[in-house]
Amino acid sequence: MAQGGGRKGRPEGEPSVKVRIYHNPRCSKSRETLRLLRERGIEPEIVAYLETPPSPAELRRLLAGLGMGARDLLRRREPLCRELGLADPDRDEEEVIAAMCRHPVLIERPIVETEKGVRLGRPPEKVLEIL
Repeated sequence: MAQGGGRKGRPEGEPSVKVRIYHNPRCSKSRETLRLLRERGIEPEIVAYLETPPSPAELRRLLAGLGMGARDLLRRREPLCRELGLADPDRDEEEVIAAMCRHPVLIERPIVETEKGVRLGRPPEKVLEIL
């Protein structure tokens, strides 16, 4: 993991946990999850997903790790969700994934990924399961 993945200069024998967080700094849950990780001595790779959206393949991989369908990770209260009709159960899963990648504001956050799994940080403590 690039940009700050894992910890640098840790004492010999201390476990290294590689963590990636799909982060929105304006989201209180995302900030709280990042704080929770850092309190445990983990400096994650931070993916500013609004600036660098996931590819459809990456989003599918995250969804599989979460055990969710695309609509489960969709921010349904986002006005764009209604405008695009994405909550409609007749919409194809691939259409929803493509829209989420084109408009990452539609993706619920934060998402944390480690070697042990993927969790949505709602509540933030959920990510402790995969550390």
